[in-house]
Amino acid sequence: MTAPVLEARGVSRDYVLGGAFRKRRVLQAVRRVSFSLQAGETLAIVGESGSGKSTLARILTMIDSPTAGEVLIGGRKVDARTSGAGKWRNVQMVFQDPYSSLNPRRTVGAILDEPLRLNTRDDAGRRRDTVHDMLQKVGLGPAYYQRYPHMLSGGQRQRVAIARALMLRPGIVVLDEPVSALDLSVQAQILNLLADLRETLRLSYVFISHDLSVVKFFADRALVMQKGVVVEENSCDALFRAPQHDYTRTLLKAVPRVDVEAIRRRVAARRASV
Repeated sequence: MTAPVLEARGVSRDYVLGGAFRKRRVLQAVRRVSFSLQAGETLAIVGESGSGKSTLARILTMIDSPTAGEVLIGGRKVDARTSGAGKWRNVQMVFQDPYSSLNPRRTVGAILDEPLRLNTRDDAGRRRDTVHDMLQKVGLGPAYYQRYPHMLSGGQRQRVAIARALMLRPGIVVLDEPVSALDLSVQAQILNLLADLRETLRLSYVFISHDLSVVKFFADRALVMQKGVVVEENSCDALFRAPQHDYTRTLLKAVPRVDVEAIRRRVAARRASV
């Protein structure tokens, strides 16, 4: 097996709560999490709200630093304190809410140009061409260059957010609940787009989600987190077929299931009563 593109080794993150007038206590948001991500793979990290998923995402993208443990990208140890938050080009992040993650006062073109302006020596004309090319890749096109976020639908805004994450051509993208704020029909479009981009740009994904029905469709392998701890890790096929941990089984029971035959019977009954 080839070397992983991303590794977490015993990663923990503690937060001290309280202050001068309240008793201080330590919140263990993530505890001794270890995993690896292979090139071209989609690794899902699932769990309820408060399970530590988003904290782990912030550590992987060097927005935050681990209290203990280490993160390696391409075999090299990285950390927010040494690499600088947001300056490690090979890993980028797509956030949950596409509206709040985009500057409403800047055009789409300016939003996508900024990573190039700050991190490359390309002139304005070349940067514009690169932005136009990326807009095509995410299914929007150059016509959106001069538009503002408020002029776009939720799905279009998330396409812009995806484009921004890809401007520096990272190898790894951390997707933090990227479709949970979207309508179901738009969710499918964005997931299909992400799958196409994974193939064409040779990306590896860390996919943060609480929605196991989406994970089953999109991911290769999954970590299940509960209260900051990984309680199960397996391929998605094995995890959905034979979950090993009680918490995983509880999550799977909460996944909505569509009984097509029951729907057909109700429709037939309504028609017969008319």
